[in-house]
This record gives sequence, C-alpha cells and structure tokens, in this order.
Amino acid sequence: MQQLDLATIFRQAVADHRAGRLQPAEAGYRRVLEAAPGHADSLHYLGLIAAQVGRHDLAADLIARAVAVRPVMPDYSNNLGLSLTALGRFGEAADAFRRAIALAPDLAEAHSNLGNALRSLGRPAEAELSYRRALQLAPDLAPAHNNLGAALADLDRLDEAEQSYRQALRCNPVYPEAYNNLANAVRGQGHWRAAIEYCREAVALAPDYAEAHYNLGWALLLTGDFAEGWPEFEWRWRVEGGAGTPGFGVPLWRGEPLEDRTLLLHAEQGAGDSFMFCRYAERAAKLGRVLLVAPPALVGLFKRLSGLAGVFAAGAELPPFDLHCPLLSLPLAFGTTLDSVPDAVPYLAADPGRVAIWRDRLRTIEGPRVGLVWAGNPAQRDDRRRSMTLADLAPLATLPALNFISLQKGRAETPPAGMRFFDWTEELQDYDDTAALIETLDLVLAVDTGVAHLAGALGRPVWLMNRFEPYFAWLTEREDSPWYPTLRQFRQNRAGEWGPVVESVRKALALRSWQTTALGGG
Repeated sequence: MQQLDLATIFRQAVADHRAGRLQPAEAGYRRVLEAAPGHADSLHYLGLIAAQVGRHDLAADLIARAVAVRPVMPDYSNNLGLSLTALGRFGEAADAFRRAIALAPDLAEAHSNLGNALRSLGRPAEAELSYRRALQLAPDLAPAHNNLGAALADLDRLDEAEQSYRQALRCNPVYPEAYNNLANAVRGQGHWRAAIEYCREAVALAPDYAEAHYNLGWALLLTGDFAEGWPEFEWRWRVEGGAGTPGFGVPLWRGEPLEDRTLLLHAEQGAGDSFMFCRYAERAAKLGRVLLVAPPALVGLFKRLSGLAGVFAAGAELPPFDLHCPLLSLPLAFGTTLDSVPDAVPYLAADPGRVAIWRDRLRTIEGPRVGLVWAGNPAQRDDRRRSMTLADLAPLATLPALNFISLQKGRAETPPAGMRFFDWTEELQDYDDTAALIETLDLVLAVDTGVAHLAGALGRPVWLMNRFEPYFAWLTEREDSPWYPTLRQFRQNRAGEWGPVVESVRKALALRSWQTTALGGG
C-alpha cells in the first residue's frame, strides 16, 4: 500500500471516528495496521474505540502498545490510565497518569484523573492535591471540582465538599453526578429534605441514573416516606459497582398471590439487614411455600422462623422454586408504610440449650449485665462513622454496680480502668451463640451493627449509640424505632462526636431501674 493511500485511509478513519461511525473507523485503523503494525496513532485510536464500547481490557492492551511505540505522547498515557482505572487497576493507572503529567505538566485532565486513581486507592489527601493542581490549571473544569468534593467527603470535610459540588454546578449546571454528590454531602450534614431535592434534580437530568435513584430512596426512607422510598430503593441493584440483580433465573416476587408456586427469599447485604427484614418471612409463609437462603452464620437462628419450608446456607444446593425476593424488597412487596411496620417482637429465638449453658456460665456474676458492642466491621464502607473504641466508653466505668459483657467480635481492646468487663467472644462461633448470650443479659448497648438488630429481633432491651447520619431504618430525630419496640436511641448531635452520646448513656444507666434477668437453671 502506497504511503499516500495509507495516510488517506487513516484520515478517513479519523473522520468516521469523530462522526461516531465506529465500525468503519475501526476497519480503517485495522487496514493501516495491516500495512504498518507500529502505526502508533492507529493503535491509540483503536484502543479508544475499544474503550467506547466497554472493552477496557482490549483498550489497555492497544494503548499500551501505542505508548511503547511513541512514549512521548501524553494523551496516550492519560488514556491508558483511564482504561486501567475502568479495569480497577488503580496503581497502574496512577503510574500512567504520572507519565502523562511528566510529559505535559499543564495537562489538567491528567492531574484530575490521577486524583481519581489515588482516591480509589484510599488516599484522599493525596487526591485532593491532584484535584487542586488540576483546578489551578483549569479553574472551570467541572469534573475536577466534583471529584475534589468527593475527596473532601472522604476526609469528612462535608461543608467543603458541598462547596466544591456547588462550584461544579456553577461550571456545568446540567451535571447530574454533581447534584447526586451534593445530595450526599448535605444529607451527611443533616439536611435531609435538601438531599431529596438534589437527588430529584439528578434524576430529572438523567432518568436512568441508578445511584441518584438509590440515594433518593435512601433519603425518602430516612424521612419516613416509605410509599415513594421503597420503589426508589429498588434501584440499588443497578448501581455501578454493586452486586447486580440476583441471577436466579426466575421472576421477582412483588407481593402477588403465590398459589401453588414456591418463593425463595434470600439475604443480600449485612447481618443487620437480614435480622431486620427476616420478620417478613413468616408473613410470606402464610401465603404459600417459602424457602430462605442466608449466610451460614445466620442459618441456625433462621431455622426457628415458623412456617418456612426450608432454610439453607448460601451456596447450598436448593430445591426447585418459581419466584425469588431479596429480604430488603419485602417491605415493597407488602406495601409497608411507616404506620404499618410489622413490629411484633420477638420474631427470632435463641437456642434454649445454648441459653442454658450461658445462664450457668454467668451465674456467679452479681448485678445487672450489659452487653457491649462498640464497633462494626472495618471492611464496610463508612464503618469509621458508626464505630468507636472501647476507650471511648471509659465514662461507663464510673458505674461500679454494672457488669459489661463483650459482644464485640474481632476487636481485642483493653477495657477502661475500673470497668467490670467480661469477654467470652472467642467462644461465639455464629449468631446463634450470640443470641443465646444476649438472652442472659439485661440490656444490650451497641453501635449500629448486626448485634443491635439481633437484640431488637429477640425482643431484648437495646440501646443504640447512633451516628449523626443514620441508617435509613432509624429515621431522623427519633429516640425510639418503629421496627423494634424495645430499642432506644442515643444520637450524635455532631458527626464524629461520641463524648456527649456516651455521657447521655452513662446518666441513663445510672437512673435505670434494673430488673435483672434470672440466671436460674435452664
């Protein structure tokens, strides 16, 4: 092929590419590469087409080959970083963006993209610096303002994050992601109604924007608007990076009559959600044949739910079924409103034999027994906001008449001086063991974890030490819970400030009239 023909084919491929005609553009680039396998621009553009159609693995391979041929091109390295980011290879992506910046220090988009990679690596402070450098170079770069806000939110600087999102919207008033992030920022500051309105703005601009719908559902449920909240909450299955709709190959049950069909209910998120919404299983079983699948640590408890045709551990072989429903979709299926929450407790029961063993173990402990949970699973997103340390509970050590029984798995912390503290958590193999121990206690004092839900489901007294921005089930400003009649809330007035919460708990414990749980034989 003559050089002139090669140049003509390449120019036509570029023209097709810019016009959105991807198939002829791809064909043109491949023709060039047949004649000149090292044609860097064709490799690069062919990689961009692969990225456009979601083939980021192929895109990264092609653009890496272009970089190898012409390593002095900053756009090549920047676009390679974008594909590596899409593949979740954030460390390699950061290296690619740094190469682009070394070649073109004033390339604002590369600085912003480096910030995205660093933030994905869990380094928000470094990401902030990259975003700020991008904005020095391009003050009107709306994505950099938006991403700076995300880094500031990661650093719990929500007021600054809010201002960054607002600046992004000043640069680009039709920016649904910025509205969605702004909603999260103001919700984190306690402005629940404003969060709803900003989510609505995002959805109006992008009707299929799953994350905005999901956040709208969360905010609506938090404010008690269950009628609109549950349908919006169903968008959780379509959020990017989420688990996706379970692939059981059968229709989703939406509350219609079961007739002669079998319904599979299944846990989908953490233990707390499962404990909270398994209350609907017995109600569903009154409509027909119902199976339940759950994590192994929950199976023992769930087998004592009445009316179920079978309870299975996740991953086990299941009998045939016709319909499925996640536990968190059951409130929608049953049309639950704030006034119709099924609040009868207990609906879970501990194993009597295990309870008898713990009663015997605790027989020699005189005085009220308070179960303690001060932290959640650190692997979960935002765990730092709901968790504290055992040292934060030091004011409770001034109550010498109380015995504190640890229910905290996985955190071996030294108790505060003077606290009567007992820890047998190494012997708790599953939640059935935990439930049995809870049954021997007079009160459970917990942060927002599965144990708080379990105590409520068992109908035991539970005091919840709650973060400022709560889980939607706890609603706003309430000291009780429509889901758990035996639960009392002690809420943060400012994000991250546990001192006033612990002091309120200390005073309430000191004033409580104790009717201790009997520890007689089984």
